[in-house]
Amino acid sequence: MKTRNECREWRELLGAYALGHLEGDERAGLEAHLEGCSGCREELAALAPVARMLPHADPAHFGPAPQPPPELGQRIAATIAAEKERAQQRQRRRLFGGLAFGGVAAAAAAAVLLFFVFGGSGGEDPAQQVRFANLPEGISIDATLEPHAYGTEIHMYVHGVPSGTLCKVWLRGPRGASYPAGTFRYRWGDDSDAVLSSALDLSRTRAVVVDTGTRTFTAPVNSPVAALDIPNEEEPT
Repeated sequence: MKTRNECREWRELLGAYALGHLEGDERAGLEAHLEGCSGCREELAALAPVARMLPHADPAHFGPAPQPPPELGQRIAATIAAEKERAQQRQRRRLFGGLAFGGVAAAAAAAVLLFFVFGGSGGEDPAQQVRFANLPEGISIDATLEPHAYGTEIHMYVHGVPSGTLCKVWLRGPRGASYPAGTFRYRWGDDSDAVLSSALDLSRTRAVVVDTGTRTFTAPVNSPVAALDIPNEEEPT
C-alpha cells in the first residue's frame, strides 16, 4: 500500500480531476496512479458526489458577501485559545499511546477555509464536545462540533483502530436522516487533526456516527453520553 507522502502530489489533483478540469499529462498520470492506489480511488469516490452537485449551484440565489461581525477579533482570539487547548490535549494523548489521524477530504477542507472568517453570527450555538462511551478496550473516539453558516465543522479524534483504516463520518439529524461529513485514514503517529464538514446545522444534529471499517459507533449530541456498537452492515444510508 502506498504511503500518504508518496500520494501527496496525486491527492492534490483529485479535486480538479473530479470536476473534469484535469487534462494532458497530468490527467494521464493521475489515471495511471489510480489504477494501483486504492487509497486515492476511495478519496476520489468521496469527492465525486460534491463535484456532481456543484453545477446545480445557482449564483442568482446567493446573497451579498457577509460583512465581518464587530466581535470578529474576539472570536479569532477565542478560536486560537481553543486550538492551543486542543494541541495540549493531543500532546497528552501522544504520551499515552500516540495520535492517529488521517487526511481531510478536499471539499471539506475547502469549505472550512472559505467560511472560517465570515461564517456564522455571534448568536450561534456554542461548540459541542462529543465523547463516545462503552467502546472496545484500546479504542477511544471523541469529536468537537462547531457551528458555521454552511453547517457544522467536525474535529475528529480516533485512537486504537488498525493503522490504515478508512474512517467515515456522518451527522445524524431529526428522524434519523444521515448527512455525510467526509472520510479520513487512520495512521499511527500522524500528528494532524481530522477536520471534516457537514451541511447539517449543529442545532439539528442528534448524533455523530463513525464507521471504522469493521464497526460503526454512534454518540448522541445534546444528550447524556452513550455509544452504540452497530454491526458494519447496518451503517447509515
